Amino acid sequence: MAGGALAPAGVAKERAEQYQGRVTLSVIIACVVAAVGGSIFGYDIGISGGVTSMDEFLRKFFHRVYLRKQHAHENNYCKYDDQGLAAFTSSLYLAGLAASLMAGPVTRIYGRRASIICGGISFLIGAALNAGAINLAMLLLGRIMLGIGIGFGNQAVPVYLSEMAPTHLRGGLNIMFQLATTTGIFTANMVNYGTQKLRQWGWRLSLGLAAVPALLMTVGGIFLPETPNSLIEQGFNERGRKVLEKIRGTKNVDAEFEDMLDASELAKSIKHPFRNILERRNRPQLVMAIFMPTFQILTGINSILFYAPVLFQSMGFGGNASLYSSALTGAVLCSSTFISILTVDRLGRRFLLISGGIQMITCQVIVAIILGLKFGDNQHLSKGFSVLVVVVICLFVVAFGWSWGPLGWTVPSEIFPLETRSAGQSITVAVNLLFTFIIAQSFLSLLCSLKFGIFLFFAGWITVMTIFVYLFLPETNGVPIEEMIFLWRKHWFWKRIVPGDPAEVDDSRQRHYMELGEGVTSTAI
Repeated sequence: MAGGALAPAGVAKERAEQYQGRVTLSVIIACVVAAVGGSIFGYDIGISGGVTSMDEFLRKFFHRVYLRKQHAHENNYCKYDDQGLAAFTSSLYLAGLAASLMAGPVTRIYGRRASIICGGISFLIGAALNAGAINLAMLLLGRIMLGIGIGFGNQAVPVYLSEMAPTHLRGGLNIMFQLATTTGIFTANMVNYGTQKLRQWGWRLSLGLAAVPALLMTVGGIFLPETPNSLIEQGFNERGRKVLEKIRGTKNVDAEFEDMLDASELAKSIKHPFRNILERRNRPQLVMAIFMPTFQILTGINSILFYAPVLFQSMGFGGNASLYSSALTGAVLCSSTFISILTVDRLGRRFLLISGGIQMITCQVIVAIILGLKFGDNQHLSKGFSVLVVVVICLFVVAFGWSWGPLGWTVPSEIFPLETRSAGQSITVAVNLLFTFIIAQSFLSLLCSLKFGIFLFFAGWITVMTIFVYLFLPETNGVPIEEMIFLWRKHWFWKRIVPGDPAEVDDSRQRHYMELGEGVTSTAI
C-alpha cells in the first residue's frame, strides 16, 4: 500500500489505466434494485401536487383552501396560498433533512444496505399513516415518516450506485437513481389522474400506493450485496475482494482493489468525518456538496413538479386538464432521463449541465413573458397560449431531465474520498432537502406575490449556476472514484487550495497525521 493512507485525501497514485473488468449482470441487477430507492422520492414529489388539488382532500384537511378555490374572483396566482397546505408538502423534507444527517453514520458503520433497508421500512410506515389519516396530525406524522425514509434512501442509494459501477459507466448507472425518481413522478401523476375520479377515497389510494416502491426498496435492500468499498471500510477485505471480482467479472482486480485499500487506510484514521470534511483539503468537495443540490432545487423544477396541477389550475386549466398536463410533464421528465444515461459518459458532466442550464433559462423567460402579457386577475389563458405554456414547460423539464436532475445527485456522490463519502452524501441530501423544504413552503406565497416574476426568479438562479459549473466544476467523466483527488489538484482554481502530491506535504501536514494517533510516522510521510 506504500503510503497510500498518507495521501491528502484518497489514494497515493493514479492507477486508473490498470483497472480491468466489464459490465456484469450482477452489477446491473444490483444497480437496478438499488435505484428503486429513487422511486419513493419521485412518487412523493408527483403525488403531493395532485392530491393537494383534489376537492375531497382539501375539504377534509384544508377547508379554507377549498372554499377559496370556489371563488372565481380570487387572484389567479393566490387561490392556493395557505401555509398549512404548504406545510403538508414541505414537512416531509424537513424530516428528511434531519434523517439524512443520522443516515451518514449508519451508512458508514453498518453499510449502504442498512440505510437502504431503514429508509424502505420508514417509508412503508409513512404510507400507511397517510392512507389511513383521520386528522391533520396523523397526516403530518405520516409525512414525517416518509421524510425519514427519503432521508435514508437518498443518502445511501447514490453512494451505493457510484461504488458498484465500473468507472467508465459510473455516470450512466448512477443516473438510474434519477430515472427511478422520474419514473416515480410519472407513475404518481398517472395514479392521480385515475384516483381523482374516485371522489371520496381517491386521495387515500394515491397516498397509500407509496407503499409499493417502499416495499420493493426494503426487500431489494435485504438481498443486495454490500459494496466492496463498504466491506473493506468495515474491515472485511477478503469479502470485499470477492464482491469486486464478481461485479467486475474478472479475477484481475488488483489495481482497483489496491485503491480501495489505500482509501480505507485513510478512512480508518478519520474518527470524525463531519469535522474532517471541513478541512482545507476537502474544500472543493464540500463546496460541490452544498452548491450542486442547492442549484438543483433553485432551477424551480420542484415547484413545477410539486404543484403542477395547482399551477396549471391557477393558469386557468380545468381540473382534469391540469392533472393531464402534469402527467405529461412527468412523462417528459422520465423519458428525458434516458438522454442523460446515453450521453453522460460520452459528452461528460459539464457539457450536459451547461447546455441544460441554457435551455432552462430560455424556457423560464418565455413562460414569464407569456404570463406577464396574457394572464392576470380574473383572466384565463387562451387555448393557444395554454398549449404553448405546456410545451415550453415540457422543454424546460426535458432540459432538467438530462442535466441538473440526474447530475445534481451524480456529481456529489462520486467526488468524495472514502473517509468522508458518507458524511459528504449526508450533507448533499440535507442541503437538497433543506432547499426543497424552503421552496415547497414558500412557493405558493412567492407565486402570489411575484406572479409571473416567479419564473424570472428561477431563471436568474439558473444563470448563476450555469456560470458556476463553467468556472468551478472539473470534468469527472472517466475518473475513478478513488482518484478524484488528482482532479482537484489540476484544476485552475482548486489547485490553489488542495495540497499537492504526498511527497510535497509540508510539516503542518506531518503534524496533522501524527495528531490522528493512528501510528503514522514522519518517516512514512
